[in-house]
Amino acid sequence: MVYNKLLLGVALAGLSACATAANDKPVAATTKITATAKAAPVRINRDPYPSTYRAYPGVPTLVRGATVLDGKGGRLDGGDVLFQDGKIVAVGRDLAVPAGGTVIDGTGKWVTPGVIDVHSHMGDYPAPEVAAHEDGNEITGPVRAEVWAEHSVWPQDPQFTRAVAAGVTTVQILPGSADLFGGRSVTLKLVPARTMQGMKFPDAPYGLKMACGENPKRVYGSKGQMPGSRMGNVALNRQTWARAAEYKRSWEQYEAKIAAGKDADPPKRDIQLDTLAEVLAGRIEVHNHCYRADEMAIVIDMAKEFGYKVSTFHHAVEAYKIRDLLAREGICSAMWADWWGFKMEAYDGIKENIPLVHAGGACAIVHSDDPYGVQRLNQEAAKAMAAGNRIGLNISREVAWTWLSLNPAKAIGIADRTGSLETGKMADVVLWNGDPFSAYTRAEKVWVDGALMFDAANPKMRPVADFELGQPGQGDVK
Repeated sequence: MVYNKLLLGVALAGLSACATAANDKPVAATTKITATAKAAPVRINRDPYPSTYRAYPGVPTLVRGATVLDGKGGRLDGGDVLFQDGKIVAVGRDLAVPAGGTVIDGTGKWVTPGVIDVHSHMGDYPAPEVAAHEDGNEITGPVRAEVWAEHSVWPQDPQFTRAVAAGVTTVQILPGSADLFGGRSVTLKLVPARTMQGMKFPDAPYGLKMACGENPKRVYGSKGQMPGSRMGNVALNRQTWARAAEYKRSWEQYEAKIAAGKDADPPKRDIQLDTLAEVLAGRIEVHNHCYRADEMAIVIDMAKEFGYKVSTFHHAVEAYKIRDLLAREGICSAMWADWWGFKMEAYDGIKENIPLVHAGGACAIVHSDDPYGVQRLNQEAAKAMAAGNRIGLNISREVAWTWLSLNPAKAIGIADRTGSLETGKMADVVLWNGDPFSAYTRAEKVWVDGALMFDAANPKMRPVADFELGQPGQGDVK
């Protein structure tokens, strides 16, 4: 670090004028300062808003005799699922319930891992839908990597409890798609909490929301700003990544000098470039809003140019056209079952998109991007499965469930802890009252880390957000 020579000189010059110390005793004229201390090295805190999430208490629970979809492509008819202390203990048959445990008859019912939605704006665009709640897009410049979605999350959003009642246990909240660089995402567990940190999935990687195509060029081109075209999108992306690479190098050089015991000035801190440098270091996942196949291919090349990795293309309406490329690069596609044609870049959407991407060996995900769609993601997966089977792909229910649990968990970097019913993983579990691919089926019970968060048969287990408590008809829940 730099020695404070200028301040030292001022202090020495002032001795003859002031000649008093803090304790009001005279300072001798012969006083000499022989050394100055080095300031501590500057370190960037990578987690300044840490999770305070703690699992709610649960009881040992055995669901017996159900049809079990394990989330990783397996199925067990007449199977048991046992969880305790917030973790999956075993999946099998004829399992014994621990002392003091609860046994639930699963006959005629189905058990799955909790649904994970990788593309949600709940909390950032909460209900009720009014202008005061529109906090998901920072439309003040096309590069807004410095904003974090979590800083807009409203924990009282009633949409969270509706999603839990539909079997959703984890969501990734993303900024909107007005900007090329929309900001950081955050992954949340769907439990009641007073703060965003109380919902924040512990140690889940951050994501960076990016967008290509029509949205950025429309928003900024209409203002006479760059980008106003698709080539402008790519140019500004590349320019920004080049700045980020230089910023990253400057900090690496500084840290190398400090590690070698040398004195060095820290680079000037830039919160926007902090996020992008973390992406280049491989610590933040890139989630790219992109519809057209040709643009996804360009983004893949751009990622190689600057040394980062795209985790997932979102919406990805034309992913079926490049499913071999996506499989080769290990990139997931988060897709709708049948949204298409609502703008030009969505024109070439087909209902077979999701199953074709899966059949091509790539990572397929069903996502919502909608507070109503998140309440029926199991039905969206059913539509995609049916579309695939109509063209002869023969996709089973157990395989289709990977689009809702394990693949989303992989995309947001939490598959080692949730997304499937495997021993030691979080007990994020849903009991359905029938085949979850049926439009007539509903979630009967939902556990998050082994704690019962929703029970369709118990009105007291239908959480009501603080915001709703003062609304007509909500205060009489018994």
